Amino acid sequence: MPELPEVQTIINDLNKKVKGLTITKVWTDWPKYFKRSPGHFDGFKKTVTGEKINKVWRLGKNIIFDLSGNKKILIHQKMTGHLLIGKWKVENGKWIAVENGLLAEKVNGYIHVMFWLSNKSMLALSDLRKFAKILVVSEKDFKNLEDVKNIGPDPLKPDFRFNDFKSLVVKKRGVIKKVLMDQNVVSGIGNIYADDILFIAKIHPLKKIETLSDKELKAIFEATKKILKKAVKLRGTSTSDYRDTSGKKGGYGNVRLTYQREGEKCPNKCGGIIKRIKIGSRSAHFCPKCQKL
Repeated sequence: MPELPEVQTIINDLNKKVKGLTITKVWTDWPKYFKRSPGHFDGFKKTVTGEKINKVWRLGKNIIFDLSGNKKILIHQKMTGHLLIGKWKVENGKWIAVENGLLAEKVNGYIHVMFWLSNKSMLALSDLRKFAKILVVSEKDFKNLEDVKNIGPDPLKPDFRFNDFKSLVVKKRGVIKKVLMDQNVVSGIGNIYADDILFIAKIHPLKKIETLSDKELKAIFEATKKILKKAVKLRGTSTSDYRDTSGKKGGYGNVRLTYQREGEKCPNKCGGIIKRIKIGSRSAHFCPKCQKL
C-alpha cells in the first residue's frame, strides 16, 4: 500500500502538473470505486465535470483535490493503486500510452479510471487489485467523513513534537509495530517504514508499548521523522506496484534497511541476519542482535 512518502510524492507531482486545470470528462470501467460518492459514479461524474483543480494535498494516505464550487475529491489508492499523468488511447478495448516508455510498463497498464483535463492531458488510476476508493463531497461535509475525522496527526508536520507523539502512543496497548501503523495514532506509516523506523531506533517490533522508556519513545519519534523525510526525498518505495505520476519507480527501495531483507546481513554489520516474523496478518523484519526483545 502506498504510504506517506509515496502519497506525498504524488501530491507534489500533481500540484506541478494539474493544479489550475479543469476536469472536462471522467470514465471508469469499475463503478465500485465510487460506491460511497453521492449518486455513485454518475453522481461523481456530474459533480466534478467542469470544476477547476485549485490545490492537491495529503491527509494521511488520502489524496485530496480541492475543487472550485466548494467541492473536494478524496482518493485512497489502497494496495496497488497509483495515479499517472500522460496521454492514452484505446486499442482493442485497452488503454495504451500514446508515448512508449515508463507509462507503457505493465504495472502502469491496469487503468480503471480516467480524467480528461483542460490542457489535453489525462489523469489515470492504474490499480491491479481494484481496491482504491474515490468520492466527492462538499466542503462543509468533508470534515465529517469517516475517512478523515479520526485520522492521527501527520508525523512530518513541523509542529508535531515528541510530547504529542508520546501522549498518543502511551494511551495504546499492544506491540509497538502495530501501534506505529495505527492511522489513528499517527497517520501515513505502514509496513515498509515501520520496519526501518524500529531498526534505526533499535526497538524490537514485538516490544510492548507499556514497557517502552521515554528514551526509547524519543528514539522512535526521531527515527520516524528521519526515515520518512529520507523516503520523501527519494520519492518513495517501489518494491511492489507503486510508481510516481510519470510511471517511474521510487528510490527508497534501493536503500531500505530491513523491509523484505529477510536472510540478509544486518546493515549495521553486527553479524546479525535480518529475520521476518508475523504480527497478526502482517510481517515484521528486524535484526535480532540490534533489536532485542
